[in-house]
Amino acid sequence: MKELVEVLARALVDQPDKVVVDLIERDKSTLIELKVAPEDMGKVIGKQGRIAKAIRTVVKVSAARQKKKVIVEII
Repeated sequence: MKELVEVLARALVDQPDKVVVDLIERDKSTLIELKVAPEDMGKVIGKQGRIAKAIRTVVKVSAARQKKKVIVEII
């Protein structure tokens, strides 16, 4: 999951070296924190949050195949 978010984010931003993805395991779910450079925040979120929603959807489908619950937060 972490690698999937990282690949998607690096493809979207101008500064791929500043993309940081952290994985935090919780009781019943996994939290993925995506951090990008402030200048690239708009590119990851997109107009009206469409790109962020698309990233979350792709990760959610991938997690569902593994019978896991994953939450993606963009920081």
